[in-house]
Amino acid sequence: MLLAALGAVLALALFALRGGLQPAAPLEKLARQSLDLSVALGDGRPTLVEFYADWCEACQAMAPAMETIEEQHHGQLDVVLLNVDNPRWQPEIDRYEVNGIPQLELFNASGTAIGRALGARSKSELEALTTALIAETPLPQLAGLASQSSLQPTLAATPMAGPRSHG
Repeated sequence: MLLAALGAVLALALFALRGGLQPAAPLEKLARQSLDLSVALGDGRPTLVEFYADWCEACQAMAPAMETIEEQHHGQLDVVLLNVDNPRWQPEIDRYEVNGIPQLELFNASGTAIGRALGARSKSELEALTTALIAETPLPQLAGLASQSSLQPTLAATPMAGPRSHG
């Protein structure tokens, strides 16, 4: 009987130490709720894609703002998170030339890439990007934000370091 009680106490302690019934962190919650990228790009809504990693402090810092944006604009905008440490997303990492995180890819309602932002973004910057995507207006002029060109590159692409190559 004593061993059973001790086992129950240890099990409860382990459960509590692992987070218990606390809600998931915003980054993890958003990633689990994300639509599949192909679905998001084809549903007629603008899409904000974030390439992230669980260990990325900038990604973690942006997560509450991203969660707020997803909640406030649910049905108007798709927010998709893709973890660069998950081999499932390697084709997308290669396709969108992810070489640092967080990296945002911005798509209009027809699924066309219209911008890319590399690095951490403040809540106000994320809101400005979101507003422009939903209103189908030009993206705001922000440092580290590049508009996508419809022109095809003329030079052969040179291999770049991957998002996990820095230490």
